[in-house]
Amino acid sequence: MRAVVLAGGKGRRLEPYTISFPKPLVPVGDMPILEVVIRQLQRCNFEHVTMATGHLAELLVAYFGDGAKWDVQIDYSREDAPLGTVAPLKLIGDLPESFLVMNGDVLTTLRYDHLFEYHRQSGAELTVACHRCSTQVDLGVIEFDSELEVTGYREKPRLSYDVSMGVYVFNRSVLDLVQGDQYMDFPTLVDTMIRRKRPVKVYLSDDRWLDIGRPADYAEANRIFQQRRNEFLPQELNGAFEPNVRRAAASRLLFAERG
Repeated sequence: MRAVVLAGGKGRRLEPYTISFPKPLVPVGDMPILEVVIRQLQRCNFEHVTMATGHLAELLVAYFGDGAKWDVQIDYSREDAPLGTVAPLKLIGDLPESFLVMNGDVLTTLRYDHLFEYHRQSGAELTVACHRCSTQVDLGVIEFDSELEVTGYREKPRLSYDVSMGVYVFNRSVLDLVQGDQYMDFPTLVDTMIRRKRPVKVYLSDDRWLDIGRPADYAEANRIFQQRRNEFLPQELNGAFEPNVRRAAASRLLFAERG
């Protein structure tokens, strides 16, 4: 199976860490976030990973090389100017009929192979992995109709909503909606597919999922990963992929120097 990892963004919300350091190389525990992803993909039987790069691509190439260390074939596609989260896929000429696409900074326990199989059976052209979140509203919420008649009152309710996990499965046919090398992001793609009645489905996941958008989120992700590492990398319990101390130390040193 084939996966494309979107690793070309600048990670501005995580500055100053990402000013001179690509966000996927920011470490959690003793390894970069993207190494956790590569290990997970390998466990889920993805043999070929293409990294769609841009910002500081040379550091990603230097760290991951051809992927032999993780028993995965890794190659690279580079955008010369920012193209969004969808248009870079158009630069990759050998994509199969269906392929996984994900952000390079996703920290989750999601089984990518289960998502992939769901997509293949669903009949969708695009499948979006979603995670349910909830927010406590610390105010009274008034509900009313079009005549401004109050229909309800909820004191400090907890509201639930579903968010994209940054993990998708595409059919290659979706790429015919991308115009040449023009910028296109994922929300634009979904809106376009809905308007054209192209099938888009959701994969509901209750797996652990951590947003690493801001420094406080990153600190929390580090804490949870170190406490629950076996949930993210269960193959380590069987002695597979023992941490490479030299590589991990080099990553932390490079991060410290550039951060």
